[in-house]
Amino acid sequence: MSEDTRQRIIEAGAELVHRQGFNNTGLKDILRVAGVPKGSFYFYFDNKEAFGIEMVNHFGAMFRGIIDRAVNDSSLTPLEQLRKIFDGFTAHFAAHGYTRGCPVGNLAQEMSDLSEPFRARLVLALDNMTSSLAAILNNAKAQGEIPADTDTHETAIFMVEAWHGAIIRMKVTKDDEPLKLFTRFIFNKVLK
Repeated sequence: MSEDTRQRIIEAGAELVHRQGFNNTGLKDILRVAGVPKGSFYFYFDNKEAFGIEMVNHFGAMFRGIIDRAVNDSSLTPLEQLRKIFDGFTAHFAAHGYTRGCPVGNLAQEMSDLSEPFRARLVLALDNMTSSLAAILNNAKAQGEIPADTDTHETAIFMVEAWHGAIIRMKVTKDDEPLKLFTRFIFNKVLK
């Protein structure tokens, strides 16, 4: 068994779960899309819950990559980095017809009350999102882009929570207006 096979299973499952939800995605579907036999799944994962937790790690790594690309762009100020991140997500949602939403947010709504290990891993994923945004806000504060008295940790928590709320509304309205409102409010009110 190879790490490539394990990764194929995670990526295939992540795509399906993001599109149709964790409980609506069967192992048979994941394995068919990944192109691997059933035995391969149980070689890498004890059960579907363990797979789901690994999938949250996969989504977290994807988010981290998006953050890192923005932060490593030295031509941008910290607030421009934040805009690049949110604009990139908005473009992604537009490309998918304003469906799907945030995979971590979707899983949080679906699985938090059903599995304690799943819930604990989702808390960590949300905390990591918050820490990533707080680090950018700390840089913005150091460069005088936001007020010196800004509580960057609480502001980052608010941003993550408000963004997920905007995404939920986006899925209902099937347009980008909730995301635009989020961006206007954050950059024109909260970070002023």
